[in-house]
Amino acid sequence: MNFIEKRIGFIGAGNMAGALIKGIIASGLFNHNMINASDNDPEKIKALSNSYKVEGILSNRELCDRCNIIVLSIKPQVMSMVLEEIKGCINKNHLVISIAAGIRINNIETILGADVPVIRVMPNTPALVQMGVSAIAAGRAVTPEHMNIAIDILKAVGIAFTVDEAMMDAVTAVSGSGPGFIFRLMECFVAAAQTQGFDPETSRNMVINTFLGAAILAQKSGTPLSELRKMVTSPGGTTEAGLKYMDENKIGEILDGTVEAAKNRSVELGKKM
Repeated sequence: MNFIEKRIGFIGAGNMAGALIKGIIASGLFNHNMINASDNDPEKIKALSNSYKVEGILSNRELCDRCNIIVLSIKPQVMSMVLEEIKGCINKNHLVISIAAGIRINNIETILGADVPVIRVMPNTPALVQMGVSAIAAGRAVTPEHMNIAIDILKAVGIAFTVDEAMMDAVTAVSGSGPGFIFRLMECFVAAAQTQGFDPETSRNMVINTFLGAAILAQKSGTPLSELRKMVTSPGGTTEAGLKYMDENKIGEILDGTVEAAKNRSVELGKKM
């Protein structure tokens, strides 16, 4: 598959579709004339068209007729309805990429056909700033060429790696839902800073940049996280006191349970289709 010969269409014109469109245009994989988007909300299509000059289409079937790479950027709850709508327009010459949480490749193949190449992806919201993490799993009809296309598309908005589909529910819990968990921790840190007397703006800036700086340090240094923690922790010091409180209150068990709950929900979503 040559990108010059391909058209990519997004069914669902929400935030993730916008992030992917922004990334693939910026990377040069596709220009705006090679991209279409459809959605049942005309305002979302209008917003994408205004932002990236892509052509919006109100009909999902028409989009599938025009495009041979189809990105299903829709909620899991409407996947069955959309697949039933487009199944007559999809064939083995299409590449279908689903970013819907919990929906199994086999569920999609069962409706669209076993010979249709289907790739399942779990991206996350930092893709909105080209800092996303995306895991990719292949269906039965997917070739290495198909995988390379999907990887290139997802690398346009961050990093991408391949996994066995059996790991996708865990990926969903760790990196897919992970930003939400991090934002909740940040909210708590901001509230704690305000309790100590800082104003809201100072609290927010201090917390955001502390998280950002710590993440960049971990990324650039390559030092194990446990060693980085020890670097900050002087015996009998303030960090040690705070860490002791965290451990006494079982922070590890709380986070482990958080990830497990998200994973279990991903499994449930897949069973509902």
